[in-house]
Amino acid sequence: MNEQAIKDLLYKLADDLLILGHRNSEWTGFGPILEEDIAFSSMAQDKIGHSLAFYTLLHELGEADPDTVAFTRNANQFHNSQLVELPNGEYDFSLIRHFLYDNAEIIRFEMLSQSSYEPIAKVATKLKGEVKYHVLHANTWIRNLGSSTEEAIARLQTSLNEALPYALGMFEPSAYEQDLIDASIYRGEEAVKAAWQQRIRAVLEKTELQLPDLESITPITGGRTGSHTHHLQPLLDEMAEVFKIDPAAEW
Repeated sequence: MNEQAIKDLLYKLADDLLILGHRNSEWTGFGPILEEDIAFSSMAQDKIGHSLAFYTLLHELGEADPDTVAFTRNANQFHNSQLVELPNGEYDFSLIRHFLYDNAEIIRFEMLSQSSYEPIAKVATKLKGEVKYHVLHANTWIRNLGSSTEEAIARLQTSLNEALPYALGMFEPSAYEQDLIDASIYRGEEAVKAAWQQRIRAVLEKTELQLPDLESITPITGGRTGSHTHHLQPLLDEMAEVFKIDPAAEW
């Protein structure tokens, strides 16, 4: 077992979930309707809880405790994709990001539930049921709004076009990709991306939205190796504000 490969995978999973969880939490009190306010708040809570599960596995492999890992690293130490750190913008962008990210996440969790590394398989199996509801929520709203008014369709199409280069960056392979595949720990990013393309295409075909030619889009990568937008560090500072007042406090 390549322990460093497993740690790299866990950091990628946990950091994506932590950062997107905090972004989703920013909709609390600001959702376009009460139902969506509650939905994004609930999904935010789920994602932060899921990140804790993976940070706990990292701690069991010798990394620092989950709070220290989550709240004391700088932006260049995070492994999240740049997609999840982007500001929420208007609801159409957050919905598109939710759709693109969660359809990839459910595929990862389904694959990881079959991982040869039992601790990851157990966590993925336990959590994938919650992710299915996130996907159902995203797909339902994309189908509804993507077949509604001209304004809704136009705004969603613009957000889809803007988000796709960042979304493709989710599948940036790690230096340990082949080690994970060879050990049957993870099927790898190319496998996830192929399944993801089929999933999102199937949903979008039921709307008026058009999926651009993904092969013609240059993915925005770097997040997995610590290269981030200028939006991440301010978010981390905000997240860590209370923790840094008294890191030893027990809640």
